[in-house]
Amino acid sequence: MKEQQTFPVPAPVPSLVRWGLSPDADLLYRALVSLGPRTCTWLARDLGMSARRIEAATEELLAAGAIDRPTPSAKRDQPALLALPVGAVVSTLRQRRRPHVMDPEERSRRHHAVVDGTGLPHGPHPAGLKGAHLQGVAAVRERIAQLVAAERHEHLALNPEPAFTEAAVSAALPLERQLSARGVRLRNCGVPPSDTFDEAVHLQHGIPGEYRERPHIPTKLMVFDRRVALLPVDPSDLAAGALEIDQPAIVTAMVALFEEIWAGATLPRRTSVSSLVMTPRERAIVTLLAEGYTDTAVAQQLGLGQRTIAYSLRALMDRLGVENRFQLGLVLGAAKAAAPPAKSASTKELQ
Repeated sequence: MKEQQTFPVPAPVPSLVRWGLSPDADLLYRALVSLGPRTCTWLARDLGMSARRIEAATEELLAAGAIDRPTPSAKRDQPALLALPVGAVVSTLRQRRRPHVMDPEERSRRHHAVVDGTGLPHGPHPAGLKGAHLQGVAAVRERIAQLVAAERHEHLALNPEPAFTEAAVSAALPLERQLSARGVRLRNCGVPPSDTFDEAVHLQHGIPGEYRERPHIPTKLMVFDRRVALLPVDPSDLAAGALEIDQPAIVTAMVALFEEIWAGATLPRRTSVSSLVMTPRERAIVTLLAEGYTDTAVAQQLGLGQRTIAYSLRALMDRLGVENRFQLGLVLGAAKAAAPPAKSASTKELQ
């Protein structure tokens, strides 16, 4: 019943879409990594893409330094495209995407301008800023938990960090989910991360609420129900603790600062690949196909009709935005749901 086919497990290839490349370029690179050097003619035929799309994706990958196109020899008019090592390509793309990091002195200046009031929309308050000093990270987190527990309406946050530590994410997520469960409106504004799969994005996508980005954020800030504000004592050393401010006029000014930044911020660019969620039937079908079973054998193994197998795969392709089974295999391989085929993408091999 089972027909032997070769489905080697490839090395993980992160989606190049996360660094701004097109889905076509990502698919082409993934094919070259999985299957080895191929010509544009082969890729167009077996990926089911037009020659124009292949050429555009090729130029995009060449510009990104992800592939190489050797000089054609006298015996070979069209050279095979060669995928460069995944680690080197990822490193290059990370450096290319890395955002401009604010100079520490400038970041400190902007932070202190908020603290002394010169950086607030309406200028410093005549009475000056007064607040309780929460010393150390543990004390700050404990106080945040207390304030979150009391929140009932709105939570505002500014985050100037391009990436968060695992500890910070672990501490923030439960609190944010508590707020959402109580119907509290959450608005977070941060800077674009250097990699859309950084911890910053895990935080962004792992919590409910509204999120926007802006190239620069003047200071880290939290405002609880427009009653209490927290901001760091020293922006370069969060271990120094935070100031807790409950002066109505100052908190109002902090809210105005947030609203000003929020108004000039934008929705984050959605460049990452959507999470792949399959039904139990789809997963069973894909698993058996990846193990080498034909459509007929899969139908017999699962007690389904062959049309059901075909319809299920078609629905999965439509949902993932791919055009044929070979593309489906590559996408499933990227999601670690199945390994892509080792060579030709003919219908015969995938049936």
